[in-house]
Amino acid sequence: MMGSGSSLGIALLCWALAEAVSYSPWDLSLRDSGVLRAAAPLHPVAVQCQEAQVVLTVHRDLFGTGRLVRAGDLTLGTAGCSPMAQNAAENVVTFVAGLHECGSTLQMTPDSLIYKTSLFYKPTPAGNTVIVRTSPAVVPIECHYPRRSNVSSNAVRPTWAPFHSTLSAEEKLVFSLRLMSDDWSSERLSNGFQLGESLHLQADVVPGGHVPLRLFVEDCVATLSADRSSLPRYALIDLSGCLVDGRADDSTSAFVSPRPRQETLQFVVDAFKFAGDDRNLIYITCHLKVSPADQAPNPMNKACSFNKASSLWAPVEGTGDICSCCETGNCALYGGYSRRNNPLARWPGRRLRRDISSRQGRVWRAPKCSPNWVTSQAGVAEMLEGLRCAAEGLPTLVQVAMLIAAAVLSLTALGIFLACRKCSCSLGMSL
Repeated sequence: MMGSGSSLGIALLCWALAEAVSYSPWDLSLRDSGVLRAAAPLHPVAVQCQEAQVVLTVHRDLFGTGRLVRAGDLTLGTAGCSPMAQNAAENVVTFVAGLHECGSTLQMTPDSLIYKTSLFYKPTPAGNTVIVRTSPAVVPIECHYPRRSNVSSNAVRPTWAPFHSTLSAEEKLVFSLRLMSDDWSSERLSNGFQLGESLHLQADVVPGGHVPLRLFVEDCVATLSADRSSLPRYALIDLSGCLVDGRADDSTSAFVSPRPRQETLQFVVDAFKFAGDDRNLIYITCHLKVSPADQAPNPMNKACSFNKASSLWAPVEGTGDICSCCETGNCALYGGYSRRNNPLARWPGRRLRRDISSRQGRVWRAPKCSPNWVTSQAGVAEMLEGLRCAAEGLPTLVQVAMLIAAAVLSLTALGIFLACRKCSCSLGMSL
């Protein structure tokens, strides 16, 4: 009996080995034909980037081979979030997570907010087995949201229509620009203003489910038509957040500091009218943008007002040096910014004055030049300045020609003067 038992045991073992050797893992006839014939999904992972969350629908035939993965082997993000729901009939699992949940990361580009995460498949042995039949896999997931958007106000006109415009960017950052009451408590009902009054403007962004954001006004321009590039036009805010209107001698325009919220920016602008134009309809177009609230303000993301008492530019938040380019006009050195609406570059003279000649209009004037007598004793700079003052009011081409002529005459006079000094002769010359 002992021998028979041993022989039986060996026979059974050999039979099992024979069966194992004869079995081919590629012989599809041994498998469930219904599963093998099921059509693999064209896109096993579908992503929906919603306003505040991301929704992933994952087909369990992840590799398109007909072999279904286990739902428990699928996780989302480095935090290992589990599926929210499972549909056994359709063999799909669903993940739902906030944009900043499950270990997602945020990347910022000049134009977009990019939320990144990954779908992880980590196969585990089924039951008490010590083998797996599939390899781990990682599927990168990204959601892109536009970072910037243009917002234009309705026309400032003497009517009772509300001054309000809202533009919803795709996927979804909602910007708004509103005219507020003097105490900022509510939206202003009237758009009518008298010269000498102030416009209280408030810009907002609705962050939704995004990371905390800080709002900035890139630029604001006033025109007589809805086209912001039309002429005449006047820049209220320019140079990536400099309230240049407050630099004018008779203006008190400024940002309100501190902010009521990071996603809100308020500023006050003195009422004005284009000189020489009787139209009472003015369009104000502003370009709004956001940055992460934990990012320190910089020369490209700032809100700076001119302080008349100290004659210095001051930021709503951040260090004072970020506003230095508001005076020099070289904010473009910190990024790809164009000085397309810089009034300091368009108007003659650096200091501007708004002159209220009547209740019907305001006239922009540059400081007047006092007459100078230019002699051979004067430097080249003084001679050029004297001719520049004489040329004010003339067409631009004439002024350029006069400046070139002045440079030639100045160099000639300077050469004669130096030659005379060298020869110890005394020669006086006036131009």
